[in-house]
Amino acid sequence: MPPRTLGTPARCELRVRGSRFIACAGPASDEAEAAEQRRRLRRAFDDATHHCWALRLLSPQGVREWHDDAGEPAGTAGAAILQALRGADVVHTQVVVARYFGGTKLGKGGLARTYREAARGALQMAGMREIVPLARLRLQGPPGGDGAVRHLVARHAGRILEASYAEADRVALTIEVPEASSDRLLDDLGHLTRGSWRRAD
Repeated sequence: MPPRTLGTPARCELRVRGSRFIACAGPASDEAEAAEQRRRLRRAFDDATHHCWALRLLSPQGVREWHDDAGEPAGTAGAAILQALRGADVVHTQVVVARYFGGTKLGKGGLARTYREAARGALQMAGMREIVPLARLRLQGPPGGDGAVRHLVARHAGRILEASYAEADRVALTIEVPEASSDRLLDDLGHLTRGSWRRAD
């Protein structure tokens, strides 16, 4: 099965014995994006007692995981949220749970169950999508073909990441395209431009 991530961010709130648990699930492409998500959520729920989280990313070496109990008893929050992520079998995904303490202690078992259920609820509401592996290519050719090449990239579900016009007689485009389409795009590029545009690297 292809790896999956979330389709859209989602939120789920549980109330247990006076405490509120607000789980926010969202896609995250890397550690920096995940850290920025956490900063935004801490600002959004700045009066919460705890901000616990877990993150799963897919790397060339396999799945990498992080979690943080954020002051809750060890193993009751971050690890429980991570269990929900593993259960949903998603990567490039983070769940942050803001807890507002209601005055009644839930015990370690109760805390772990509630954090896990809140995370599961947010993940279920978000929905899933497959992760499409992407290839990054650098193309170059004369300026006259720039527009046609851009249209060709779009037809292959690619996007332009960077364009360089440093040389008067040559344009360089850095593009991202689904891996499955990269060979076909390069073939079409050769036919379209009669070989005047080609892969640069």
